[in-house]
Amino acid sequence: MKVEMFDQFGKKTGEMALPAVFSGKVNLPLMAQAVRVFLGNQRKARAKAKTRAEVERTKAKWYRQKHTGRARHGAKSAPIFVGGGVAHGPTGGENFALSLSKKMRRQALFSALSAKVRDGEVKVLVGVDKLTGKTSEAEKMIRGLVNDGGRVTLVLSKRGEKYERGLRNLESVKVVSMRQLCAYEVLNGGLLVLAKEAVEDFLGGRGEIEKVQTKTAKKETTEKEEKK
Repeated sequence: MKVEMFDQFGKKTGEMALPAVFSGKVNLPLMAQAVRVFLGNQRKARAKAKTRAEVERTKAKWYRQKHTGRARHGAKSAPIFVGGGVAHGPTGGENFALSLSKKMRRQALFSALSAKVRDGEVKVLVGVDKLTGKTSEAEKMIRGLVNDGGRVTLVLSKRGEKYERGLRNLESVKVVSMRQLCAYEVLNGGLLVLAKEAVEDFLGGRGEIEKVQTKTAKKETTEKEEKK
């Protein structure tokens, strides 16, 4: 699969062939599960409702127990009264954390990358390390990549470089490293711009990805042969 390649000035310089993991099978249910797990792990229990023991109302018995013609009540803090406590409200201690196996996370990332390439939302950037760190320079480069002002996720080989400062000042641009990349970042990040060094790191530093992809392809081939 080939995608367009641009320089640090936002000008097209040619095309680059991406590895096989960018043209694999798109697994929609797995991507949806990966997104739910990611968002669930970002969620914190912030809501807290007071119980009938915590509301500031008198604890005295409202009226006598018998011979009133009304139902029996012990206090106005009961949940059925306005201003009373909440019976089954949020406690502030809820745990929304979910988990996903390492293999499933990888396959979800492969699917997200393949979906982005299929939709034409992946570009490769050459010479990103030549940026000086000025915001105006970074903005000019991004305008050359996307004209509609949409969101851009820029994937670098490593974070913390000097040229990254100008990119961080752009509201529509999110900078991540290849090791931080996940299915949610790919799917929700708009245009995916890969630094050439990041693609090389994807094949080198994370070479196990190619191995997993190869094993999966061999397994599918074996299953097809057995069916025949």
